[in-house]
Amino acid sequence: MTITEVSKQFDLSADTLRYYERIGLVPPVHRNKSGVRSYEEEDCRWVEFIKCMRGAGMPIEALIEYVALFRQGSETVPARKELLIEQRRLLAERIADMQAVLARLDKKIDGYENHMLKAEEKLKKADF
Repeated sequence: MTITEVSKQFDLSADTLRYYERIGLVPPVHRNKSGVRSYEEEDCRWVEFIKCMRGAGMPIEALIEYVALFRQGSETVPARKELLIEQRRLLAERIADMQAVLARLDKKIDGYENHMLKAEEKLKKADF
């Protein structure tokens, strides 16, 4: 796949894909004879993984650490697992915080609805 196709498939800019490759989040992408990037299935799996982890809020630095550990081989499995466990914990905290904000918004919205109902009742009782 070309960088344009991968960009469209994963909704990432070509600049972002080049950046991910430059900082080592995605292994160097194969290039054709003309020097144009040719993403293979493995490259796309890395892009999908990085996009997913970024969507979960994982910092670039943690991803760089994860990828570096991955490249060192299977002896780093425990360290990679710990890194992912920590990121999961942080994500769960953010979700809990967001759920609290959502509950507060719901309460505020309900307050407006109750206020409107009371105002409508007053209008119904008013003598025109």
